[in-house]
Formats: sequence, structure tokens, C-alpha cells
Amino acid sequence: MNHRVGKIIFALVVGLSVVYLSFNWITNPEPRAERVLQENVVVTSRQILRLAVEAETLEIVDPLAPRRPIGKVYIYREGDQGGWAVSGYYRRDENDRWHAYLMTLTAELTLEYLKIQDQDPQLIERAANDPTLEVS
Repeated sequence: MNHRVGKIIFALVVGLSVVYLSFNWITNPEPRAERVLQENVVVTSRQILRLAVEAETLEIVDPLAPRRPIGKVYIYREGDQGGWAVSGYYRRDENDRWHAYLMTLTAELTLEYLKIQDQDPQLIERAANDPTLEVS
């Protein structure tokens, strides 16, 4: 009889613990706030990339629009100051190949560094005069 009561008490304690921990995990606002912040970073990085590449049309693969067959994309915090790193791919049109890029942003979402794998002569020329841009 004591074993039966012990099993019931153990099951209640484990069940209540699971319910409590699940409730706290589901109602925690931090992951949602982090996701909103990451989305804002990616939207800003798209704008910066469009300005840097200066193309009329630009198709972008990034953490908000991933396509695994093209390649993996990342967004992550970088450094102690709260900066960001965003990677992805872009192409100007369907006849263009995909170009990889890696962008680092400050905590205020200003461009710190942009590395692009592209052979566009205009980009290469601008990179020679812009220390935040590297084209390879």
C-alpha cells in the first residue's frame, strides 16, 4: 500500500513540475523579443546590401528567406558590444549566379564590414575606395 501512495505522490510531483516548467517556457517573452530583433537586423541588412550592390533587381537569400539548396545562411550576435553578423546570398537576375556575402553590423545596425564574392567591376572599384567593403 505504501508503494502505491509513493507512486501516486511521485507522479503528481513530476506532473506538476512538468506543467510548471512548460508554462514558464511557453510564456517566456525573451525568445519572441530576440526573434523580432533578429528580423529587424535582417531587414536592415537587406537595405544595406541593396545600396552596396546598386542593382535594379536583387534576389536575396538570407535568414528570413532561406533556401537550403543554395546554401546555409546565418544571423548571430558578434562581440561584446552587441553587434551582429548576417550571411546570405544574392543574385541580380535568373541569369546571374549566386554571390555569397557576410555582413557585420554594429549594435546600432550600421554597417561595420561587408564581404562579397562577386566579380562586378563597379563593385571592385568601389571596394578599393571603401574600407567597409571587400569584394573577392
